[in-house]
Amino acid sequence: MTHGVDPVDRLDPVVLHHVVNTLGWPDLRPLQRAAIDPVMDGEDTVLLAPTAGGKTEAACLPILSAMSAGNWTGTSVLYLCPLKALLNNLVTRIDGYAQWLGRTAALWHGDTKESQRRRIRTDRPDILLTTPESLEAMLIGVKTDHAHMLGGVRAVVVDEVHAFAGDDRGWHLLAVLERLERVTGRAIQRIGLSATVGNPQELLTWLQGSRAGQRPGRVVAPDTSGVGSVGTSSPPPGDVELDYVGSLENAAKVIAALHKGEKRLVFCDSRRQVEELGAALRARDITVFLSHASLSADERARSEQAFAEARDCVIVATSTLELGIDVGDLDRVIQIDSPATVASFLQRIGRTGRRPGSLRNCLFLATEKDTLLQAAGLLLLWGRGWVEPVVAPPEPRHLVAQQLLAVTLQEHKLGDQLWSEQWNGLVPFDGSAAPVLRHLVEEGFLESDGGMLFIGQAAEHRFGRRHFIELTASFTAPPQFTVLSGRTEIGRMDPAVLTEERPGPRRLLLAGRSWQVTFIDWGRKRVFVEPVESGGVAKWSGGSVAGLSHALTRAMREVLLGADPPVSRTRRAEVCLQEWRAEEAPRMVHPGGTLVARHGNDVRWWTWAGYRANATLGATLGSIADPVQRPTDCYVRLREDLTHGMWRSALQAAESSPALVLPEVDHRAVAGLKFAAALPMRLATATVAARLADFEGARATLAEQIRFQSS
Repeated sequence: MTHGVDPVDRLDPVVLHHVVNTLGWPDLRPLQRAAIDPVMDGEDTVLLAPTAGGKTEAACLPILSAMSAGNWTGTSVLYLCPLKALLNNLVTRIDGYAQWLGRTAALWHGDTKESQRRRIRTDRPDILLTTPESLEAMLIGVKTDHAHMLGGVRAVVVDEVHAFAGDDRGWHLLAVLERLERVTGRAIQRIGLSATVGNPQELLTWLQGSRAGQRPGRVVAPDTSGVGSVGTSSPPPGDVELDYVGSLENAAKVIAALHKGEKRLVFCDSRRQVEELGAALRARDITVFLSHASLSADERARSEQAFAEARDCVIVATSTLELGIDVGDLDRVIQIDSPATVASFLQRIGRTGRRPGSLRNCLFLATEKDTLLQAAGLLLLWGRGWVEPVVAPPEPRHLVAQQLLAVTLQEHKLGDQLWSEQWNGLVPFDGSAAPVLRHLVEEGFLESDGGMLFIGQAAEHRFGRRHFIELTASFTAPPQFTVLSGRTEIGRMDPAVLTEERPGPRRLLLAGRSWQVTFIDWGRKRVFVEPVESGGVAKWSGGSVAGLSHALTRAMREVLLGADPPVSRTRRAEVCLQEWRAEEAPRMVHPGGTLVARHGNDVRWWTWAGYRANATLGATLGSIADPVQRPTDCYVRLREDLTHGMWRSALQAAESSPALVLPEVDHRAVAGLKFAAALPMRLATATVAARLADFEGARATLAEQIRFQSS
């Protein structure tokens, strides 16, 4: 560690020369300056900054300087991203920085052609940009000599690390990094780049994996201006407005009428909304581009390219454009309805205000009363500077099964006593995984012979297609049909659209345009279409039913009780909120606690506890909860014959029992768990149940005063 020296002087002189002369920067940003020492000293680091805070350079400039000073050879740095589009977006920039020092960067993901992969295997780049899934495919594939290709890796940069950590892909990432350390024979420095989160220190500990507490680690977050630090009472700076428009059609009218000549990015929270809004804007002669996960890569790339170059236009997107993909210089962000988290909103508003003298801005257009309330609750939390903690999903036993199979493929055989060493003791891939291993052997996924484990026939049969490609993706997508116009792939669509009974010709809405189906190839899951003037249906199944969090639902309750978010509200939004408070609120909220309200035979306990806490409460109070309900964000439905006596005894039973009850699990939810086939049913069900539960939120709700109300 160097003391008393300007950290910038530690950067390689060539790097420093190019920062000033090629990039034209008079100085580094506070984050970039503060990152130099920990990154060059080899510490594990989380670099925290709002969107467009210069995190890529904060990691790359010191890592390239360390590479040069230490004379690292071969592929010594991996740059991991959650999205292929993000990698495509970054590779030219990172390769440009590498070339300052005569080094190279290259791209390897699912869309990379085999000829390019062959080039990379022969002439290893210094920095390889890839996804955790592609990294694992290199470890288990037969074409790549992974010891030669990856044996020299010294540092891993994980971009958008918060997006991994809150998801199963995070468990997969950690497990693959532990296996990579077995290949390199050394601890690999881990550098995470993150947007603002509520628990950065825990995020760092998570990223360190099995070496947490054994290696130096540091959170670097000097530049949090404009985000609102946790616990502050003044809202972050920005021009935020809340409007109530009542329908998607009206949202299209407002967007078409406002901000003419500006470049606008509109976020929707479903692919169907993106398609319908895109078509409605196109019908009003607005230049519009679309981006969502079911559009073909070419279609998305065309959209993002055209949008980056155009001026007076709109791009309508799902959260795919929330992460750091560069769409040029934006004037405005518009949010249809509301995102589910403050973190998500911070990413989105962070897309604006990048020009000197311009403010971050976001216009919320609520199409329903419920989503207006959700947006108001979200903005109340944002105004307080509150951001969600990032928490890894509990009990990932299905990924333990996946990893056991993947590592057996990688090593060809696995010692039946030493298998847990592959992950350096990282929980839950340690000895606690023994029941999962036993099941894999019993069901023929693994075969045991002479103290060694080998891939079994059941695994070959279930996951063996295309060199076990199925085994490297840690999430499940519902089956989709590819939509083609001539030879051009437009995107993918849910098969339900093709089978539902409908009068007249079958029309689809995709890429914001209308298409008539001319032929369906059921065997190859392909749909051929031709363009038509108007009409069509957009539909996708799946998507998570995570519901809203405890914190957000409580904030919505506060809004009903009179709290106003610190943003400007249009007259329409104001009138709608006042109607909520005057007409609906007395039946749903009470300042003194939660409310059990009876209207005829309908009995609802208005907990405002969030989806997962309500699922937990419904299971815990099984004797009085309506057995056929599905959990909701705001209330638990109770039995219509409920009496005060039944209520009291159910509560007493819950209070005296040592634990709350895990929610009931729908068998379809278990089927949606990737690799559930490689788990015993009881363990798969336990995993889904643990992810549905919120014990903390449920306990807080049970501790509150409860009032009864009858109409």
